[in-house]
Amino acid sequence: MNGVLLMVVAAAVLACGYLGYGRWLANKWGIDKEALTPAKRMKDGKNFSPVSAFTAFAHQFSSICGAGPVTGTIVAMAFGWLPVVLWVLVGGIFFGAVHDFGALYASMKNNGKSLAQLIEKYIGKTGRRLFLLFCWLFCIIVIAAFTDMVCGTFKFTPVMDAAGNATAAIDFTKSYAAGCAGTISILFTFVAIVFGWAQKKFNLTGAAELVTGVVLMVLMFAVGMQFPLYLDKFQWFAVVMVYLVFAGAMPISVLKTPRDYLTAIMMVVMIVCAVLGIVVLGVNGQATMTAPMFTGFSTASGMMFPVLFVSVACGALSGFHSLVSSGTSSKQVEKEQDAVKVGYGAMIVESFVGMLAIIVAGIMFSTMNTTGANGAAVGTPFQIFAAGISRGMQAFGIDATVATVFMTMNVSALALTSLDAVARIARTSFSEFFAKTNDALAIDSKAGYMKVLGNPWFATVVTLLPGLALAFGGYTNIWPLFGASNQLLGGMTMITLAVFCKCTGRKGWMLYVPVAFLLCCTFTSLVQSAMGCMTAIQAYGFFGTIPATATTAAVSVAATKGLQLVFAILLMVLGLIVAVNCLKEFFTKEAGSLPDEEPEWSEMGRAEYGKEAAAEAPADAATQNA
Repeated sequence: MNGVLLMVVAAAVLACGYLGYGRWLANKWGIDKEALTPAKRMKDGKNFSPVSAFTAFAHQFSSICGAGPVTGTIVAMAFGWLPVVLWVLVGGIFFGAVHDFGALYASMKNNGKSLAQLIEKYIGKTGRRLFLLFCWLFCIIVIAAFTDMVCGTFKFTPVMDAAGNATAAIDFTKSYAAGCAGTISILFTFVAIVFGWAQKKFNLTGAAELVTGVVLMVLMFAVGMQFPLYLDKFQWFAVVMVYLVFAGAMPISVLKTPRDYLTAIMMVVMIVCAVLGIVVLGVNGQATMTAPMFTGFSTASGMMFPVLFVSVACGALSGFHSLVSSGTSSKQVEKEQDAVKVGYGAMIVESFVGMLAIIVAGIMFSTMNTTGANGAAVGTPFQIFAAGISRGMQAFGIDATVATVFMTMNVSALALTSLDAVARIARTSFSEFFAKTNDALAIDSKAGYMKVLGNPWFATVVTLLPGLALAFGGYTNIWPLFGASNQLLGGMTMITLAVFCKCTGRKGWMLYVPVAFLLCCTFTSLVQSAMGCMTAIQAYGFFGTIPATATTAAVSVAATKGLQLVFAILLMVLGLIVAVNCLKEFFTKEAGSLPDEEPEWSEMGRAEYGKEAAAEAPADAATQNA
């Protein structure tokens, strides 16, 4: 198969999905162009902050498009590239984009409530608390998996001795790209803060905003190329954790929003480079996909159902996206008509990134998947993807070193952006669990125990510690658990949206098939993950050690399979309880029984709207007198 042809077909199919199904869905549910969005009505400069359509899209896209569409698609290609392609296209249009847009839309129609708060409104308080616990556990898994992948990409490569064993010395040639990418990623934090300050100080918009962002990133890239940072994997663990403490606790407008804007620019450049690279490779006759089209319904990882669907995750559907849509994006969308662009559109673009990953990995298969032990790929999926696109960039004249550093930096920046988003969502989930009400101000309460449990710094640290512990097991061990819990979260989101549609008198039949499929798929996968952990515990003992293989190091059973088993059981129990409660409410709720907005706005909403109305009153009076 020619990679260029596959890319063109995929782009056309996804574009038709957005223009056709996406817009039809928005019209079906109803878009009110005159509606006052939560971002404007409840503006507080911390969480609620209205931004332009592009900035909101940038936040959504950069937060959801992290490691998932690259890692998941490449891992799933063990079944061949054709099944992955079909699921990315079908799943992205009819499952993932519907899920993301639905969560964003429902939240905007309910004062920017998080998914957990929506569950309390439509399902009940017990459902909210159980879901928040599930969400918090899931975020810990995401933090662990993505942290390991990022740090594994940044770590230096040691010099090998004559016997093929690693020494303490650094192979500077092989480590240069990773070291530069690590330095640039650290600088990115400070550049984003400076950029955010400049946006407000000089009221930057449009071309001036774009040019300023590009100039800062070019300088950042140049400095990083000159001062590579060489650290081992565990030293990078410490660096990433410190970053996540600040990213998760700081006001969203200080670091997260400007970083997302800059990351979106990087993503656009990366996508353009990938497309041009594939086209140039095609012109040169080097774009043939050498990976097998189909390898069978079973691999060493298990049966295609459910392994393929939980592995692809973010490339087709990701429950994590609902947490971003309802947790942060719904509080930034300035106009309701922008919701389809931000929610549905961002997922469509992410599916296209997943397609690019498939094509790149397929083209690179003959060179990168034949040099490892037993035909395994060399390096992380990030490194495979970066190497493939850098090859394409070299084809149209970009220096090899610059191309490799640029791509390594890009894909790692994406993962870090997802990491800081999930760290923020995790700490709010932790605090919301203990909050007495689902009001937007409840977690900011300083009364009683909420003074500590609602503190963003405390909640962030409490969340990151178990994530760090789980990260030591490596992302390959965590990924099946992440995929299953991620899709289960997506299934629970779909059920909640179905209840929302019924209660508000909207049609929700397009959600029924995804709900049934996701619940069957995810519970099957979680049961299999638990059984796999039990098998390892029985073979080596809970406090034993899993022996090293040709591709993996020896690991503690308790720290890997034992911890994963605990998480798998907790996720299954919590997911089952939440799903049953949601389904019960769906069949018992009366259609059209609840309004979109609460009869009383939140305390924040009343206060902020009152200020806005008072500020506009004199101007209105002056106009009438004139």
